[in-house]
Amino acid sequence: MKQILLINDLAGYGKVATAAMLPVLSYMGWPVYNLPTALVSNTLDYGKFNILETTDYMEGVFPVWKELGFSFDAIATGFICSERQARMVADYCREQSERGTVIFVDPIMGDEGKLYNGVTAERVQCMREMLEVAHLCFPNYTEAAYLTDTPYKTEGVTMDEARELLRRLVEIGTRSALITSIKVDGQTSVVGYNHNNGETFCLPYTEIPVHFPGTGDMFSAILIGHLLKGEPLKQSTRAAMDALSRLIDANKDNEDKNRGIPVEKFLHLL
Repeated sequence: MKQILLINDLAGYGKVATAAMLPVLSYMGWPVYNLPTALVSNTLDYGKFNILETTDYMEGVFPVWKELGFSFDAIATGFICSERQARMVADYCREQSERGTVIFVDPIMGDEGKLYNGVTAERVQCMREMLEVAHLCFPNYTEAAYLTDTPYKTEGVTMDEARELLRRLVEIGTRSALITSIKVDGQTSVVGYNHNNGETFCLPYTEIPVHFPGTGDMFSAILIGHLLKGEPLKQSTRAAMDALSRLIDANKDNEDKNRGIPVEKFLHLL
């Protein structure tokens, strides 16, 4: 049975990051372990929060795990707090990759054409270093633009431009790549490149006009769950898109959307 390690933040209130991914992957049958990059009081959508970076704690974890001989078949990285933390995680992933571990990287940095508050140019460079050890990365369009130093176009891109973005991500070091939430020829889509067969693909979808924090994390978890079963990237991506659409549709009338989707109640929709 393949074991997966989540390296991501942990929110006390709200289904985002580790709290969103762990129940999904567990339901799909995978033993899941976690290493929190930060403890966050609640989802940031509430506008007020408290956050504790755990870099010092993480620095002490890796030597203990090495001494105990712990290993993982896959590692999925998400929110990284600092340049120091990013380099530490990249080094650990590089070591594990050399032993056969598959590395999934979600370079969480921004959205809608701009970086999140506190994300610096140095952090962008650190995320490029994370891509160097990735077997698969899945930035959104904003993050892909920053990673590849490509101008962000609010009107969207052509399919040729999407292919060029994917090519540049692979050039940085990732083997395969997805770009989510990107408008291609006028249609919101997920585009991807699969290094196993050289296929480039575009999967359009219809947006549901509501916002939940954590949906990207749930997409990642469902995607990874299918990939660990040996399913191809394009098929796994479509399965994750369809499942996420069902989750959003079932919760679109929730009164408090800032807490995210209460995924445990809807795992049967996966």
